[in-house]
Amino acid sequence: MAKINLRPWREELAQKRKNAFSVNLIASAICAAVIVLGVGFYFDTMKDRQNARNAYLRDETSKLDRKIAEIRKLKEKRARLLERLNAIQELQGTRPLIVRNFDELVRVLPDGAYYTSLTRSGDNVAVSGLAQDNTDVSMLMRNLDDSIWFGEPGLSRVTKAGKERNAYSLSVSLTKPKAEAEK
Repeated sequence: MAKINLRPWREELAQKRKNAFSVNLIASAICAAVIVLGVGFYFDTMKDRQNARNAYLRDETSKLDRKIAEIRKLKEKRARLLERLNAIQELQGTRPLIVRNFDELVRVLPDGAYYTSLTRSGDNVAVSGLAQDNTDVSMLMRNLDDSIWFGEPGLSRVTKAGKERNAYSLSVSLTKPKAEAEK
């Protein structure tokens, strides 16, 4: 029988397998490194995109906050202007009332009485005057109470002011009649 030496063939096969294992190990390490770097790059890219979106949202939010603040200022300015407008309209509306109140004061005055002073504070009028007797003061108070332009009068004092005169002081509130009552 012929002598065959299988040892070098086995050693060559073992060496080839060892080389293939080393190549596979290095290739696997390179592939793993590429995958890790690729995934890291992907996550960094996604993080940068999200940061860019967040920055955009912050910018837009700050713009909207500025617009909201401007709208609030405009609303406050509008409210102040409406208050002024209402005050002006109220003054315009009450302008003829003073004339009407003075006219009504003359109409309710009985023949035996007259005014010496009229003082207005707010919606109240303080009236001082002289009357021939107490019935004239009573008549004045009844006339004021019956008038749609005045509230209920309050008599402060009645004193003797000479032989045939009585001095009186009273206060009465001003009212603004409804539109139906004026007609």
